[in-house]
Amino acid sequence: MNPLPLTPRTTPRHQRLCLAGLSCLAIWSLSGCARHAPAASAAAVVVALPVHPVAGDALGLRFPAEVAARYSNAMAFRVAGKIIERDAHLGDLVKQGQVLARLDPSDAGQQARGAQAALDAATHRLSFAQQQLDRDRSQSEQNLIAAAQLEQTQDAYTAALAARDQAAAQLAVARNNLQYDTLRAEHDGLIISENADTGQVVAAGQAVYGLAWSGATDVTIDAPESRLGLIHVDQRAIVTFPALPDRRFEAQVRELAPAADPQSRTYRVKLTLTPPDRDVRLGMTGQAMLAVEDSPSGTNPGLNSGGAREPVFVLPATAIFHRGSQPAVWIVRDTDSTLELRVVATNRYDAQTATITAGLRDGERVVLAGVHTVFAGELVRAVAPLFTPQDRRPDPGSAGNDGAATAAVNDAASR
Repeated sequence: MNPLPLTPRTTPRHQRLCLAGLSCLAIWSLSGCARHAPAASAAAVVVALPVHPVAGDALGLRFPAEVAARYSNAMAFRVAGKIIERDAHLGDLVKQGQVLARLDPSDAGQQARGAQAALDAATHRLSFAQQQLDRDRSQSEQNLIAAAQLEQTQDAYTAALAARDQAAAQLAVARNNLQYDTLRAEHDGLIISENADTGQVVAAGQAVYGLAWSGATDVTIDAPESRLGLIHVDQRAIVTFPALPDRRFEAQVRELAPAADPQSRTYRVKLTLTPPDRDVRLGMTGQAMLAVEDSPSGTNPGLNSGGAREPVFVLPATAIFHRGSQPAVWIVRDTDSTLELRVVATNRYDAQTATITAGLRDGERVVLAGVHTVFAGELVRAVAPLFTPQDRRPDPGSAGNDGAATAAVNDAASR
């Protein structure tokens, strides 16, 4: 570009100022062309679902259950011997006094005969001692024998009498042992186990049969220590059995074990059917649901101060946040899709869920995972988890809903 011609009114200084102005104008024009409106911030992806109240019976405690006899015992011989006969088998119904098994009676029979012979000999000696005592007393009255001889005769009689009584007792024991060779049912009941076979030599007291008494039956469950505070005697329960699919049986807690089982570390709880039912048989398995409303603490979940039932929600434990010391959840507002932190009331915490008794309304969307990565007022886009509790139940000790929620976020972000 040719320099501006110098005129009386155009000096080098004026020329430099003009060039600088043109440069600034060009730069401003270029910057103005590149300028555009600022982009809106992208909505964060969160895992959220509408929540709905659970049914009243869903608040109960559910445990696997088994029907067992209230009373049962092991049947055993009271003496040792060889089994030569078994008249009862597994699953048989037996009556009181019915013969179940027999031992070889040869030895017991010999002992009984020997005891009988010993008693006969002792009785004969006692008879002779009695006769001798009568003679010596008669002679002593006539002063025909010395007093010492009479005392010896009386001593012999006393010893013979004691020997006779001893032999009689030994005979009674021998006869009892002969009877003990026969195993009889002590109660009406059902044979629930067989522990010895014909021809086997058993020791005294060794179990041969297991007998469950007829009559009252119990439904037993095993509760972990974390549930003991919600279980008490006379608590109501509902029991169902797959073998009786269309029936529900009412029951009450009859007994709560004071100590844990050393193997499973659970507490045995026994329920009684009210009323009993003949269709419920020993060994049946099913499910028992204990009503939490009967908690001895007097706090009924889902009931407000006026006695009306409040909606109760069960959420994944991963949905619980805290505002200070109070539990809270993140709510996705329907109006603008922003987050609101709301304080809620919880009734109890389980391994993977929390029961909410106040603070939520039916149909509100609640953030189920990642509650520590969001903030109040944040714009979000709610996505459903890949798996719902009905589709997939997390294994105990696993990440639970966190794994599904993380997968859902990653999947939504990739889309």
